[in-house]
Amino acid sequence: MKAKQLAFAAMMAALMAVCSWITVPTVVPFTLQTFAVFLAAGVLGGRLASLAVGVYLLLGAVGLPVFAGFSGGLGSFAGLTGGYLLGFLLIALVMWGAEALLGRSPVVFVLSGLVGLAVCYAFGTAWYLYLYTASRGPAELMGVLWTCVIPFLLPDGVKLALALVLSRRMAPALFPVLSR
Repeated sequence: MKAKQLAFAAMMAALMAVCSWITVPTVVPFTLQTFAVFLAAGVLGGRLASLAVGVYLLLGAVGLPVFAGFSGGLGSFAGLTGGYLLGFLLIALVMWGAEALLGRSPVVFVLSGLVGLAVCYAFGTAWYLYLYTASRGPAELMGVLWTCVIPFLLPDGVKLALALVLSRRMAPALFPVLSR
């Protein structure tokens, strides 16, 4: 990897932190983190986006306040919403895999973003359900979906669309810099 590519991945990790601080507090906070993940995949490609998400998660794991609510530390992963944090990496990996197999067309971007989001939702919901049941007693899947997934479907779709539009404008300007 070239130094410029690493610098852009680091900038996207920083953007993820900033996007996490724009928060509407709910059980699962509404943030712009997924937007930043989608934008990273659209601008940098799946490989560098996966690196950016990994760096972002590592920064949070060591205690930097890069997650929603200016939180950080390993406890963020051990909490009810920790699965959704790890799910961001799954989104980037799914988008990287789709890009490697099918190219970087807008259709591939949207479909892989939707599949990645579904994987993130599934992983995060299973994590939430497991930890909730272990600590507080039984929970119903539909109740967890109504709390953790359904309210986010439309906003995350809008974030994916916005990331597509912005990345299509930004990538051509950055691609010559990234490839040097």
